[in-house]
Amino acid sequence: MRSNGQPVRDGAIPADLTAFIGRRAEVAAVKGLLRTSRLVTLTGVGGVGKTRLALQVGAGATGAFPDGVALVELAGLADPGLVVETLAAALGLQNQRARVTLDVVAEHLRPRKALLVVDNCEHLADACAQVLGALLGAAPDLRVLATSRQVLGITGEQTFPVPPLPVPAPDGAPDAEELLRYHSVTLFEQRAAAVLPGFRVTADNAADVARLVHRLDGLPLALELAAGRIRSLTLKEILARLEDRFALLTGGSRAASPRQQTLSGLMDWSYDLCSPREQALWARLSVFPGDFDLEAAEAVCAGADLPAHAVVDAVHGLVEKSILNRQEHDGRARYHALETVRAYGKQRLAASGELALHRRRHRDHCLDLAARAQSHWFGPGQVAWLARLRREHANLRAALDFCLDTPGEASAGLTLASLPHHYWITHGALSEGRRWLSRLLAADQEPGAARTRALGTYAYLGIMQGAVAETVPVIAEYERAAEEARDASALAWSRHHRAMAAVFSGELTRAAQLLEDAVRRHRAVDDLAGAAECGFKLAVVVGLLGDTDRALELCRESQDVTAAHGESWIRADALFAESLIRWQRGERARADAPAREALRLLRPLTDRWGIALCVEVVAWNAAADGAMERAARLLGILRRLWEAIGGTLFAAPFMTESHRRCETDVRRALPERVYERAVRRGAGLTLDEALAYVLEESPADEEPYERAGLTRREREVAGLVAAGLSNKEIAARLLITRRTVESHVGRTLAKLGLTSRSQLTAWAHRRRSAD
Repeated sequence: MRSNGQPVRDGAIPADLTAFIGRRAEVAAVKGLLRTSRLVTLTGVGGVGKTRLALQVGAGATGAFPDGVALVELAGLADPGLVVETLAAALGLQNQRARVTLDVVAEHLRPRKALLVVDNCEHLADACAQVLGALLGAAPDLRVLATSRQVLGITGEQTFPVPPLPVPAPDGAPDAEELLRYHSVTLFEQRAAAVLPGFRVTADNAADVARLVHRLDGLPLALELAAGRIRSLTLKEILARLEDRFALLTGGSRAASPRQQTLSGLMDWSYDLCSPREQALWARLSVFPGDFDLEAAEAVCAGADLPAHAVVDAVHGLVEKSILNRQEHDGRARYHALETVRAYGKQRLAASGELALHRRRHRDHCLDLAARAQSHWFGPGQVAWLARLRREHANLRAALDFCLDTPGEASAGLTLASLPHHYWITHGALSEGRRWLSRLLAADQEPGAARTRALGTYAYLGIMQGAVAETVPVIAEYERAAEEARDASALAWSRHHRAMAAVFSGELTRAAQLLEDAVRRHRAVDDLAGAAECGFKLAVVVGLLGDTDRALELCRESQDVTAAHGESWIRADALFAESLIRWQRGERARADAPAREALRLLRPLTDRWGIALCVEVVAWNAAADGAMERAARLLGILRRLWEAIGGTLFAAPFMTESHRRCETDVRRALPERVYERAVRRGAGLTLDEALAYVLEESPADEEPYERAGLTRREREVAGLVAAGLSNKEIAARLLITRRTVESHVGRTLAKLGLTSRSQLTAWAHRRRSAD
């Protein structure tokens, strides 16, 4: 209700000097929070756009606050004792009293329905908490929208983390029109055109623009500073100089505060707000290229000045100050810093002379993780450990880079790249694993256990990719090294590798003999995992030789021992082997069930290799049953799987003929247009969607929006957002209120796990391209 007092309008929201780009969903979300919460704090790293978002919300909220919206700017204030005076000045009270006190300001606001936009609270957090808490307690209709790099800690405070602008993938050949759906790209283009008239995103520069906005994390300030360099540098020159981004990204608006004029000044401001322990942790965490958990931070970053027990408080402080972002995965908190924040920390760490020390400690932590994963490989912890290693993939890469870049460390790299030796297979990264091992083997040619193991893993991956001719010499070297070291386990695996090579050569009898020997040798060293793996492969070969009864018996043996130990991966492969053998016996009805059971075991492992083999059998069955359009879509899923793996079905030569026959039959049965459309739709599915389709957990013709659980109205609104309509235009089109549109957009984003309209647009276009 409007008061009888004068409106609060002295601290007016300034007019925009440049266009406000994107953030519609964020503006709607913050407005929604202000309707239910009296204090909303926008948090986020420096330069992410907290102030601009707050001003946009404030400017659009005047209708909801009859007594006005006032802006209180604290960026230039150093003395916490002047917070009340600054707030009073924004309210027009400064010249009305000889002495302005908190009670005077509270009395002024008590009858008013007003909004205070309090900008840049982080360096005065305690004073702001005290003052704003008192005002909110005194003025029941007051709302406060604050911006701060850390939460204020006031009871009832609702925080809203402001994310960077969404960025496109940095690789591939992006389309210029598609890129401009990302607001980070639009922002860069508009700011660059302001200093270099005529600049625009084109087919010629699209790839460089995509890489640039990705490297700059979608941070609006960084993008604006980079755009300012377009007058004197090309895009490629800017990209080349981003390694020293803090020297490059200067020259911001002279109207801005000094710390907003350079990227370095912005980071310095945040760094100075941290305690000494938080500063040390910020610098040391820069050795993590991806996210990390608390255990990793303690292992890598603890020291005399930062005891292990104090790391948790320092991590908490950096999260509170928006230096780190926190997410949760499988019940564990994981933390991540933007590349710009990490690059600043790395500069600080290098200046301290401790960069090499903490890179080595990071590598040692990764080695420890890999060794623990190997020790849990054959048991109930297998799935959890492989999932954990998969989350650590960026860190494993950084550790391997350290081993290659640092003299004397290649041997440790060989160990890391081979632990556990099935990791690259289950991760679907055969090419990457071979590349790391090839470089490390070339860097360290000294005989030893690490090199022997690495040779075996390198040979295994080569066979899995079907690169048999170039892998046979590696197997020979591996076998010689194993014999010289009298390594019984390695000798058992060498028999396995030779057997796989024999399968490719069509020497099935020899392959069976080698696998029999491998099983015997694995059992002799009490390696149940090795024996079970070689056992199911022996089953496949024996089945191909015609003894399908023994083949099924071998499958059951592998299934029984793996089930008894709670193991999943080898058990799934043994089930696949059973399905293949039953197919060969003509037992089509009985072939499908073990393939599907295997897929359910492989799903949490996301082992695309094993999944692809099982989908083959399901596809053959579909074609044999006359379900040709379903079979075509399954062939599309297979195409996508094999491309993602970096392998081909030729790595399983005993299946190629059945695959060709299936594809030929399906092509003949369907019109070309129908066949190609079904294949394209199958190839366009994500892995989760593909598995749901293969296992018939979702209807075959279910549309993308329905798979996401959207209502009819939400699908309608999402389609109009993707078509480029604003909320106002959508409201007019559908004859509903703008606020209703905002609610539909917010719910749709939440259901899809997205944060912006540009992401929703890209999602919709990706799904439609599959149809």
